[in-house]
Amino acid sequence: MKKLRLILGDQLNYNHSWFEKVDDNNIYVIMEIKPELEYTKHHIQKVIAFFLAMRSFSDYMTEKGHKFIHFKINDENNKHNLYQNILVLINENKIDSFEYQLPDEYRLDIELKEICGRLNIHTSSIDSEHFLSTREELGTFFKDKKTFTMEYFYRYMRKKYNVLVDGDKPLNGKWNFDTDNRKAFKEEVKVPEIIKFKKDVEDLYKTIQNLKIETIGNIDTKNFIWGVTRKDALESLDYFLEKNLRYFGTYQDAMHTKYQDLFHSRISFYLNTKILHPFEVIESTISFYNENKNLIDYAQVEGFVRQIIGWREFMRGVYWAKMPEFSKMNYFNNKEKLPNWFWTGKTKMSCLKNAVSQSLDNAYAHHIQRLMITGNFALLLGVNPDEVDQWYLGIYIDAIEWVEITNTRGMSQFADGGIIATKPYVSSAAYINKMSNYCKGCYYDKAKRIGDNACPFNSLYWDFFDRNRDKLERNPRIGIAYANLNKMSKQDLEEIRKQAKNYKLNSDKL
Repeated sequence: MKKLRLILGDQLNYNHSWFEKVDDNNIYVIMEIKPELEYTKHHIQKVIAFFLAMRSFSDYMTEKGHKFIHFKINDENNKHNLYQNILVLINENKIDSFEYQLPDEYRLDIELKEICGRLNIHTSSIDSEHFLSTREELGTFFKDKKTFTMEYFYRYMRKKYNVLVDGDKPLNGKWNFDTDNRKAFKEEVKVPEIIKFKKDVEDLYKTIQNLKIETIGNIDTKNFIWGVTRKDALESLDYFLEKNLRYFGTYQDAMHTKYQDLFHSRISFYLNTKILHPFEVIESTISFYNENKNLIDYAQVEGFVRQIIGWREFMRGVYWAKMPEFSKMNYFNNKEKLPNWFWTGKTKMSCLKNAVSQSLDNAYAHHIQRLMITGNFALLLGVNPDEVDQWYLGIYIDAIEWVEITNTRGMSQFADGGIIATKPYVSSAAYINKMSNYCKGCYYDKAKRIGDNACPFNSLYWDFFDRNRDKLERNPRIGIAYANLNKMSKQDLEEIRKQAKNYKLNSDKL
């Protein structure tokens, strides 16, 4: 029986069971098609990284003897349509059966089911063999619960896979060492260089430009630094463990103008394209810790493992439990536009200039820059979460909808009304000043609420709680905010409202 097997661009699992044996009756197809570049405007570095990773994967598998057909973006026979390319290959190769790995995006899940319904041959699907939980597992775990608490699912996953546990109890007496991992960066700590895989991508860049594919962001085509192979991914993981793990947890929430990524791993692209498996990351991390306990505190390891086996699996579970309704949620009915400097970085606000410019230059920012700078500002401003989703989905190299939309619409924008987070993650300038050096030398004064150069975060912060009082005032986790708001005089509150309104009307000029 001749089989056609589809590999999507984020299914680059070198160790999938499909590849255990070479079989000439199995033909694999991987496609670079325009619709995957047009549902949102992607960062040019993201597009190139995906294409190079896909090409490296198909080349590797071809060298191993597997039959691979790769539709490249500029191939003349590429119809740029998933169904039509599949249909041509079925007819040309007299295929008896079409198979695919379960996709991780809802829209592709629907599309592939529809394609299978149109084919007149046998069709089937198989697991991508990547995640540590099934699509349905989290939904079952939180059955009949309105709020999904990551901590409980995290503990469940730790026990399930016997990770950092002694029987049913956590190692070192606590499940979560997050309180040890919230320190501002100390400049006397040495920050390692970012690992770079320099490549010349000029030809591929010109191809994308000639096809008039719209992208965002910047690129140095002679020095493309992102790794795209399995070897690159493993080297990146080893580099993180050797150079950064010892400080990861302590400074994972810190931000700095000089050291944009600090001690973050930068392996999310490899995980989300499935080049790396989450459990091999966890096992490597724990093994490295066990061999270097004299150098690494346990809190660093727990904090990193929590991101992989806890947060990442949790977000994927929420996605499949709540889609497609989740993509339409807008709890605060926010309608503002995203300011135009989100595409240029040209703003007088130092924190946002740094976070946005870094994103445009590198297709990457770490989680606190995303949550407490760009996301925080968008929520305080009242931006429509549809616009926020599109920006995050396009700009970051690791952004695939299952992980982007849950973090953005849920964690960052609280558009889900509290399914994921127990409170909105917003702050005034005080938090940003505490966790970064962004406020030093900024045009705006971090200490002022009103006035010509008052930090926009301050008035927008209090305006946010004021205008959303009916939805948030009874939330026990933010009672202190309303206690302070209620102490304000009517005159002070009115001045804050006016200041916030002015900033909203002129957000493009901030």
